Amino acid sequence: MALLTARAPRRGHRLRALAIVAALVAALAHASVRDYQVEAVFLFNFTQFVAWPSAAFDGEAAPIVIGVLGDDPFDGYLEATVRGETVAARSLAVRRYRSADEIGPCHVLFISRSEAGRIEQVVARLKSRNVLTVSDADGFIERGGMIRFVLESGHVKLRINIDAVRAAGLEPSSKLLRVAEITTAEKG
Repeated sequence: MALLTARAPRRGHRLRALAIVAALVAALAHASVRDYQVEAVFLFNFTQFVAWPSAAFDGEAAPIVIGVLGDDPFDGYLEATVRGETVAARSLAVRRYRSADEIGPCHVLFISRSEAGRIEQVVARLKSRNVLTVSDADGFIERGGMIRFVLESGHVKLRINIDAVRAAGLEPSSKLLRVAEITTAEKG
């Protein structure tokens, strides 16, 4: 009996050690997930620091919709970030779109890198709508996008094309503008 109890902790330690190693391997394999977790939090925060005109909503009870166009890099973290949250008495919803034609009511649209070749078309399609466009794709601002996530020195930074944001009828708060590099499409 003593032999069995002596082995049990060792086996438990081995299993625990294997679980830790497996978690480390998974974390290394998904190292960029941390960047997308930060970006998911930024997307949520944009709903608090950008004002939309009332016409951007289908009614007083309509949710604020955060959309993802193309491949979803957030791995469920975006839903976890907004779950149970409200902004200005509105709930938040996450929707995914495979093409710009599918985009219904949407307030913040993350355009995935998988759509990098179509950014101009997506931005043009949304031109008459009050949609805040966001991406981490290279050249996003220069191609008409509004907010670009840029990874610098291991930190996610924001570049905001203020002219494009205001042209969409949106008003960013001064708090948002303070933490971003302000640019225009001409300046890049």
